[in-house]
Amino acid sequence: MSASKSNSSDKKFVYQEFGNDNSAATERPIQELPPQQQNLRIQATRTGRKGKTVTVITGFQCKPETLADLVKQLKTQCGTGGTVKEDTIEIQGEHKQKILEIVTKLGYKAKLSGG
Repeated sequence: MSASKSNSSDKKFVYQEFGNDNSAATERPIQELPPQQQNLRIQATRTGRKGKTVTVITGFQCKPETLADLVKQLKTQCGTGGTVKEDTIEIQGEHKQKILEIVTKLGYKAKLSGG
């Protein structure tokens, strides 16, 4: 047997649209809008959380670092836990009015959603 056998990692491409496999070239950059141009929705929900009420804030168009700073501020002012999931913030408990006041003071346009 010869040592010049081709490995399965040596792929020959007949056609490749973007040259080498560079996933960073195909990613879309996150456009960070100023707070005045963002329209947030604040709602309390229990669906999928075993009966626990969670206040969900959606509509963010900013970088993950900005969301992490904002969720830290909301958690300390509400006195509860919370997390960032994708482009939404979840704060434990029902704090719709309090969060509405906080984010409007920070310059965001926000509305209460749901009942």
